[in-house]
Amino acid sequence: MNPRLHTKLCDTLGIEYPIIQTGMGWVAGARLTAATSNAGGMGILASATMDYDQMRAAVIDVKARTTKPFGVNMRADAADIDKRLDVLIDHGVKLASFAQAPKKELIKRLQDAGVLVIPSIGAERHAEKVMEWDVDGVLVQGGEGGGHTGSVPTSLLLPQVVDVVQGRVPVVAAGGYFDGRGLVSALAYGADGVAMGTRFLLTSDSTVPQSVKDYYLTKSVTDTTVSKQVDGVPHRVLNTELIDQLESGGGKLLALPRSALNALRFRKMTGMNLKQMLSEGLAMRKSQGLTLAQMMMAVNSAMLTKATLVDGRMDSGVMPSGQVVGVIDDLPSCLELIQRIIAEADVALASLCIPHSDKGR
Repeated sequence: MNPRLHTKLCDTLGIEYPIIQTGMGWVAGARLTAATSNAGGMGILASATMDYDQMRAAVIDVKARTTKPFGVNMRADAADIDKRLDVLIDHGVKLASFAQAPKKELIKRLQDAGVLVIPSIGAERHAEKVMEWDVDGVLVQGGEGGGHTGSVPTSLLLPQVVDVVQGRVPVVAAGGYFDGRGLVSALAYGADGVAMGTRFLLTSDSTVPQSVKDYYLTKSVTDTTVSKQVDGVPHRVLNTELIDQLESGGGKLLALPRSALNALRFRKMTGMNLKQMLSEGLAMRKSQGLTLAQMMMAVNSAMLTKATLVDGRMDSGVMPSGQVVGVIDDLPSCLELIQRIIAEADVALASLCIPHSDKGR
């Protein structure tokens, strides 16, 4: 391996290769997390979609599958966040990742116990904020990424964040990465590694049902939509009949009744009763400023995603995906994927080192 592929991220996390598997809800379980870490990258367990007992059991499961470092992704605003932090500390988890920036006090508690903290950010101003809190790194996701995402492409956002960080901590680039050429391009921008979601979802180690993986593999780079109608915030997902319905016309006049009908239509699938829907929806509306129409869908969106990615229910229609889905055509193991990316990166770096006088011969 080219020594330039051993970056500050590798030293900080104690990993062999500068590649992170993101904590995708319903996808990044113990098997995928451990497989990524065993392959020399950093696997991140998605615990935000788990209750406390499930999370604790999953952490123990990962430790039974690997002795390598791994991380856990959490919601900083979880009601039981203190108990969840105890799990990371008690079990010696290497890394805590957050989609929403945690409070400074939470960061300090983890760091004092030896747990590294790397939040995900989607804007230059977010980098400025978390750097004031002495985080151990930042994960920068550009607009190409799947799930909740921003509007600025990685090629523009990444250099902005690199300039803010100024080498003080590792910067991880996410959104649009799938091969060794992408890894080298991220390093050229000043990042210390890459994080990938959709690419790891589409591996043989992912527990997503085969029928769902096959569906993803048929999609092109233009077969995703960034929708606010799923849960009230920008969410990149595959184009499906449900998404088309949500994004179609009708304006504000029809938005509420359409969302109400969709929410009721999917209530049985999500297993939520009307009282739960109302309670959780009102809480989301208060904390996120959702419209009534968005509130009705938000209470169901996580379970609609689960219905597809866990249960194989293609009719649920909510499938988070990066645009990179359109350039993926196989399902390697995590080991095969990471080894291939590193080999491709070696070739890309070597091609950049050809003396100028030899080019074009």
